[in-house]
Amino acid sequence: MHKTALGKKREERVQQVIDEDPSVRNYENYVPVGNTVNKLKTWEKQGADIYYLSSHESIKDLDKDKIVLDRYGFPKGNVLWRSKGESYSEVAENVMPDVLIEDDCESIGGEPEMTYPNIKPDLKNNIKHVVVKEFQGIDHLPDETKLLLI
Repeated sequence: MHKTALGKKREERVQQVIDEDPSVRNYENYVPVGNTVNKLKTWEKQGADIYYLSSHESIKDLDKDKIVLDRYGFPKGNVLWRSKGESYSEVAENVMPDVLIEDDCESIGGEPEMTYPNIKPDLKNNIKHVVVKEFQGIDHLPDETKLLLI
């Protein structure tokens, strides 16, 4: 999340995005939400392959995402991005993850902006979808990866 969201309630963080707080576009200074890094490390230790889906379409901004992931010790994983004109759902369809965790995109329009709802209907049954509220983080999700599939 953007750095000025630290110490704010979830709803305030969402409003910062809606209000176009300048830090929202300061990608290289993003910070993890909650205990995300440790949660992902826990899943990685259980054999999960971690993929990160960037919101960016340029290599320059993608590099900023990678810097943040390295800075905070996120588990190594593939950082996926959309090439010009490609949708999030197309990227996900190419990977076909067992589990897709995404936020509800509250600040930018909700479900129409999300990945899973736009995946081809015949592929959706092969992906477990987990939605979290924007800026809620994933601390509340189970530590055991097999429980994510339920």
